[in-house]
Amino acid sequence: MPDSESNLESSHVDVINGTSVLSETKISDEKGSIGKRAVSQIGKDGYPDSIYINAAKIFQGLRTEKSSGKILLRYGDASGSPTVAFKDEQSRRVSYELAFKTLKYQDLLEEMLVESKVYPSYSIPDELTSLLVVMLCDLQDRKFQNRKIFAEEEIVAEVQEVGNYLYSYETKLAAALARCRIKHDALSIEYFVPETISKQEQRTSALPICFWINTFKISLEDVIKDLEMKGFTKVESVPDFDHYTYAVDQHCRDVLVFPSSLKEELLNLDLFADCKLLLQDKSRSLAVHSARALLTEGADIIMAHLGSHLTIAHMSVLTNDSSSSIFVCGVKSSAKEEELMNSFSHMGCTNICLLHEDFTELRPTDPRLEKATVILLIPQCSELGAGNPMELILSEHGDADLLQDLFQGFVSEDKLRILAERQLNELLHALKFNKVQAIVYCTCSVYPEENELVVKKALESGVERDKARRYRLIPSIFSTCSDSESSTEMFFKMEPSEISSGCFLAVLEREKTSSKKVSAKDILASAAAKALLDGIVEEKPKEEVKKPKVKQRRRKAAAGDSKPKAAKLPPRPTAAKVKAPKAAHKIQETHVCPICPKSPASKVQKNHADSPKEKTVQERKAASDTAQETVQGKKAASDTPQKTGQGKKAASNTQQKNVP
Repeated sequence: MPDSESNLESSHVDVINGTSVLSETKISDEKGSIGKRAVSQIGKDGYPDSIYINAAKIFQGLRTEKSSGKILLRYGDASGSPTVAFKDEQSRRVSYELAFKTLKYQDLLEEMLVESKVYPSYSIPDELTSLLVVMLCDLQDRKFQNRKIFAEEEIVAEVQEVGNYLYSYETKLAAALARCRIKHDALSIEYFVPETISKQEQRTSALPICFWINTFKISLEDVIKDLEMKGFTKVESVPDFDHYTYAVDQHCRDVLVFPSSLKEELLNLDLFADCKLLLQDKSRSLAVHSARALLTEGADIIMAHLGSHLTIAHMSVLTNDSSSSIFVCGVKSSAKEEELMNSFSHMGCTNICLLHEDFTELRPTDPRLEKATVILLIPQCSELGAGNPMELILSEHGDADLLQDLFQGFVSEDKLRILAERQLNELLHALKFNKVQAIVYCTCSVYPEENELVVKKALESGVERDKARRYRLIPSIFSTCSDSESSTEMFFKMEPSEISSGCFLAVLEREKTSSKKVSAKDILASAAAKALLDGIVEEKPKEEVKKPKVKQRRRKAAAGDSKPKAAKLPPRPTAAKVKAPKAAHKIQETHVCPICPKSPASKVQKNHADSPKEKTVQERKAASDTAQETVQGKKAASDTPQKTGQGKKAASNTQQKNVP
């Protein structure tokens, strides 16, 4: 089975370099190469006895239950979850991968055992049937060759017994496999893989792979130079891929995207060996970038789940330019804490604080979290939208029972309800932190029950302690750079496709309005600072001070001129009777005081110019001018300077009268 063998080898390389705990990685190129060869050799020569035992226990809990008429093998009592003890992270991942591979070929393996007469066997009890099937899967994968006994390996009697029993029937087992393929007209054993798993694996194998750049160790420019020296060409987007090409992700500028066919070569690069490039699902990069955009200078962030150490490290790298601290919940043991801190130290991360409590066990008033303003919540979900669901579940220590749902291609209603209730409970707890200003909620689920419905129920619950500043949905930072199909309403969504993994993202932020009383002076000052008053605030006090003085001067000037009754003027002649003299009178008013026409002095001059004696003279001249129409224009022109002179004389008389 060449395909399966290469896939298994690839998975083991991932364990050492990308997704396992970094303390187990080889730093130097020489040591890294040795480590990769060792893991690859383990896949070809078999596994230590402990791997088979653990894989058998996992398979016992994941295997498909057959109906009564289709049962071929008896697996013993499967009640309760088996206790599995792993030596390290590497053995854990390899055990799950072997168990899942056995699950894929369960029907074929059972048929081979019955066809070859290997089963039933009086020497193999029902309790060891799972171990029998798991070891047969590995034997077939190794072309029925004997496995190697590893140095310093702990020998397990049951594994030795079952292994020797299968080797005694290896020829019959190979013949049974050939008959099964002929019977089903199968060109390869991939024919026996369930359709849901086959489609998922095809999409995973074609999906572009994403690496984020650890800027603690290298810059984007240096990475690009290094890739160019190795023959890689930068293109604009994924559709432009042509073998040795790569692109900068459209959402996260520190993420590089490569064709999936280059995975093996990329894992052997120096950039990858020294943790300068890190392989991870893009959905996690979207989550940390969303949280970083909401973080202010000096504020801290709470990561509600341990998840993958790579997600924590990426958050640390993004907050390198600030004095923020990252609080990570759910680190239960001191050994795990030490292991993680060694990994983070190797990557250059220094602002990470590990908490032993689960997120829901934290008090919202915990003094350690006094400066925390953002919560990043990536809860356990069905993961069916991820590019490689099994990889994501294993790397984040997720619920292993979800592998059975992955095998079926859907999640049962009961399990979906349990997941949604747990997610809602965690989101409601996040809303209770008074000093937190924003929450980022992210999943890789394709079900609304885990996405939109959870967020809407939380917002409608009203559990926020600060009732005056409730949470509201806001668009994520990626909404402006993604098409309409990716963003619906306020949620950011990426549907699983051949070029992208699925992701759901919701950003909740407290409303900016406050219920505190603000004085009128502060409101005006705020409005003036925003240029909303157009200078009203500055000019109004000056006018209020000057106006009383102007009125007081006008009153004094009016009292000094004449008595109120004597100052009353006779009615003016109509426009039909007087034309030119009226024009001359207007000229007089205009030229008396060109600087301040409304001053008290101009009013005094106007009163004297309009005295009754002068009015009579003007009316007589106007009557004579009416009779002589041909001379009227000249007369009016000659009268104008006389009127001006009279105005000046009246002004001088007024000044004399005002002298005490």
